[in-house]
Amino acid sequence: MSRTGHRVVAVTGASGGIGRATAIELARRGADVALIARGEAGLAGAAREVEQAGGHALTVPTDVADPDAVRAAVERVERELGPIDVWVNVAFTSVFAPFEEISPEEYRRVTEVSYLGYVYATMAVLPLMKQRGRGTIVHVGSALAYRGIPLQTAYCGSKHALQGFHEALRCELLHEKSPVHVTMVQMPAVNTPQFSWVLSRLPKHAQPVPPIYQPEVAARAVA
Repeated sequence: MSRTGHRVVAVTGASGGIGRATAIELARRGADVALIARGEAGLAGAAREVEQAGGHALTVPTDVADPDAVRAAVERVERELGPIDVWVNVAFTSVFAPFEEISPEEYRRVTEVSYLGYVYATMAVLPLMKQRGRGTIVHVGSALAYRGIPLQTAYCGSKHALQGFHEALRCELLHEKSPVHVTMVQMPAVNTPQFSWVLSRLPKHAQPVPPIYQPEVAARAVA
């Protein structure tokens, strides 16, 4: 169960990069943190760092592209930590390649994780927050939600879609005068493991477009 007086925060994509740094930053601020991602080794490492930072960690292995799995993750977090105060959507994937070298299956996977994963999580947690009359959902986006760049068509498309989804949902909540908040943090280039993890068909190792920031900077903005 949650510790009295401690916020319960869930972070997707928590095994590395911005998600992991955000979880650690929130732990430093006294939160109980649910770590949600696919990689169990990365989750275990993130959990250790959350505990070292003073937080209480719960690891929840989940593929955010599966709406049933996301719903089950929300239920587990609420059951084991308590009502979720803040949900942070970070999980994503990409393909570094020219458009014509990306298969339909690869496009689908990027879209399901980087866009629909945010939608599925919001579908699962928003009704609970509305019932309680409180809560915040944070969408971690990208500057690429506004400006597409070559060799990242799948990722840019997902971030543009996410921006539209966020704006439309925020308008609905404002119209309802809902006490639940949704916000979006658009990230610059960040030095994360994605440039080694994601599928690349480029002749050289990919890197962010400068200026490049450390994930801890991004984490402070989210937290």
